[in-house]
Amino acid sequence: MNIAKLLDKRRANWDELERLCEAMEVRGRTDKAGQKYVGAAGITRFASLYRGVCSDLALADAYQLPPATVTYLHRLVARAHNQLYRSGKFTTTGWFELLFRDAPQQIFADPCVRIATIVFFGLFALSMYLGYQQTLFPNFAPAMVGQGQLDQLEDMYEQKIDGSLDHYVSMSGFYIMHNTGIGLKCFAYGILILPCLFILAFNGVSLGTMFGYMAREDVGGSDNFFHFVTAHGPFELTAIALSAAAGLRLGVGLFLTGGLTRMDSIRRSAHQSVPIMSAAAVLFVLAAFTEGFLSPSPAPYLFKALWAILSSAMISFYFVVLGFPRSSGSSNRSRSPLD
Repeated sequence: MNIAKLLDKRRANWDELERLCEAMEVRGRTDKAGQKYVGAAGITRFASLYRGVCSDLALADAYQLPPATVTYLHRLVARAHNQLYRSGKFTTTGWFELLFRDAPQQIFADPCVRIATIVFFGLFALSMYLGYQQTLFPNFAPAMVGQGQLDQLEDMYEQKIDGSLDHYVSMSGFYIMHNTGIGLKCFAYGILILPCLFILAFNGVSLGTMFGYMAREDVGGSDNFFHFVTAHGPFELTAIALSAAAGLRLGVGLFLTGGLTRMDSIRRSAHQSVPIMSAAAVLFVLAAFTEGFLSPSPAPYLFKALWAILSSAMISFYFVVLGFPRSSGSSNRSRSPLD
């Protein structure tokens, strides 16, 4: 078959690739050309068209077709190449949208975040209630964490906050390492899913039980315990749940590929887990700062409680208010054709 006729038959693919490049270049385009290439199917189709036009360009060069055709194919290949290997430019507006629109909405919509939040905080609240009810469930707390650990917890917080921070700074260092280690374990085991959920549930039950036990009126060191944990609790507990959610996202990518190869699916899930783990890292830093300076300080408990309420409100605003899905029109405008 004549090469010119063969390439002429492939002109429809050139037009399709050109429309796709245009949809990718114009951010927010929502026409049928853009909607057609959403998801894994769009990525596969784009790659196929790109390889095809590269082959067509090689044939056009080899058989010395008209310069206009060769020039057109050169430009189309370059245009598609730029979309395939493009890199984002730093802009203040772009980073603001990423931090305060894209990231919270992605986190809010991720089912892994919901699962981790329900498992951790659900078991935490339930265990706190059971650990507090000494009359109804007298053996629950010792069975969950051990009587020895409960006695050690009471002894640790017998000392009052008196303005000397040495005791509490060393204590805060222990808790920073301990709870950050929990978060990293949840993230690392997330790709196996079940171990991650087990660690998350175990720590939810353990921490909730200790909180409930220390809330009893007859327990020594109760006031000092809540003086210490109230201020940084919202940051730290939320960070642990988010770390597990980021790990679960990787695990889901390993088993649910959505038509991609397993490696591509894990790569996509890793990209989706970055905002979740980044949010967890920020919360761990805020918790460490609070735990190192405010929690062990002799500041009034009312101030620490107000700080906990304020931090909880900030977390809720970021993840719920900013993350709540917008109208379908605005969400479509922000989507890339290959997302």
